[in-house]
Amino acid sequence: MFLLIPEKEHTMPTALITGGSRGFGRALAAALADKGWDLVVDARNRADLDAAAAQLSRAGTTVRAVAGDVADAGHRTALVRAAEELGGLDLLVNNASMLGPSPLPALADYPLDVLRHVLDVNVVGPLGLIQLALPLLQRSNGVVVDVTSDAAVEGYEGWGGYGASKAALDQLGNVLAAEHPDLRVYRFDPGDMRTQMHQEAFPGEDISDRPEPEAVVPALLVLLRDAPPSGRYRAADLPAEARR
Repeated sequence: MFLLIPEKEHTMPTALITGGSRGFGRALAAALADKGWDLVVDARNRADLDAAAAQLSRAGTTVRAVAGDVADAGHRTALVRAAEELGGLDLLVNNASMLGPSPLPALADYPLDVLRHVLDVNVVGPLGLIQLALPLLQRSNGVVVDVTSDAAVEGYEGWGGYGASKAALDQLGNVLAAEHPDLRVYRFDPGDMRTQMHQEAFPGEDISDRPEPEAVVPALLVLLRDAPPSGRYRAADLPAEARR
């Protein structure tokens, strides 16, 4: 199976997952830890990250928790250095995201300074991390997963800033795959989930009808296992076994 027996110097496969203290990032990290992966995870909040790292610890699994903002160049360097110290990198998951203002404003009212920060976190940060991680990923014939959104392709009122950032991230992954055919580059759309960020997008509303992130993770695991060509994949379109 792809990625389960990596062709590299270190024994266990290693994943670097941004935004690993909660939501989809944490759920994915837990699933990989259960499979024996070593992990590098980050988050902006140190207390939340340390709590997540403690829960992710498994026998035989090493977890490196590096607090910081992916928009910060020094933090990105620290993340890749942590992967190097574990022996390499097989999987980079650009999961950390910034929603922007809550409630979501129309584009006519969108604060431009906030939009710049959203783009820094959701686009510039992931690209900077990819640039630093490329030598390690090429050594292992690794995988890049950019967590995207249907807001990147649909015109939802209020989602202009966030959606534009995810559309840009989508295209970065599209071009990266063309420029590096030795890697697999997946733009993964998990769909709506019951997360804190999604709740912030709908303040005061009941979002309990959305699936928990743990219910979506199997779709990405199937994608990694089956190793289709680089491309954009929606969790809802993956085989039924991925949604059990």
